[in-house]
Amino acid sequence: MTRAPVRRGAARRTELLDALVELLLAEGFAAFTLDDLSARLHCSKRTLYAIAGSKEQLVRAAVVHFFRNATVEVEDAIADEPDPAARIARYLSAVAAALRPASAAFIDDVAAFPPAAEIYERNTQAAAERIRTFVDEGVAAGAFRDVHTGFVADVVASTMVRIQQRQVAATTGLSDADAYTELAALVTTGLVPAPSQ
Repeated sequence: MTRAPVRRGAARRTELLDALVELLLAEGFAAFTLDDLSARLHCSKRTLYAIAGSKEQLVRAAVVHFFRNATVEVEDAIADEPDPAARIARYLSAVAAALRPASAAFIDDVAAFPPAAEIYERNTQAAAERIRTFVDEGVAAGAFRDVHTGFVADVVASTMVRIQQRQVAATTGLSDADAYTELAALVTTGLVPAPSQ
């Protein structure tokens, strides 16, 4: 008897988090109050408090929701790709696509809010570890030059951290999404063996 209401409640929570993520991605979150958010999302503050007990916790829940969904999208993008170079390119391109809706305001607010920055950093490290796995597999399969995979992974991880910390945007003007696109091209081109003369 209670299952349907629980399911409806979970669906409503997910729907509300999706709408919150969309709003925060577009406009950031530092300037919003809970009153602003409830007005923009057409719900009561009580409804928001059912998700999280404060604005800070609500923002953290939204950032977790965003990265959880992004991870699923990125993994789906590579699920059927057997070619190691194409897998890396697809993976980093999918990361770029997932970040593309994030405005500069959102990225800046995430960087300035330690709980959100920690979530971004943790996801960045997990993505860098995935790239290392792909490089290892590509070298083992003979699809890539015999490179020091730890070094390649470290360079990728360092670049990803610089992207996450807004350093690449500051020095190049690239958005996070565009920086990931450039990183994909650089890594895959550098790993593929030169054609035989």
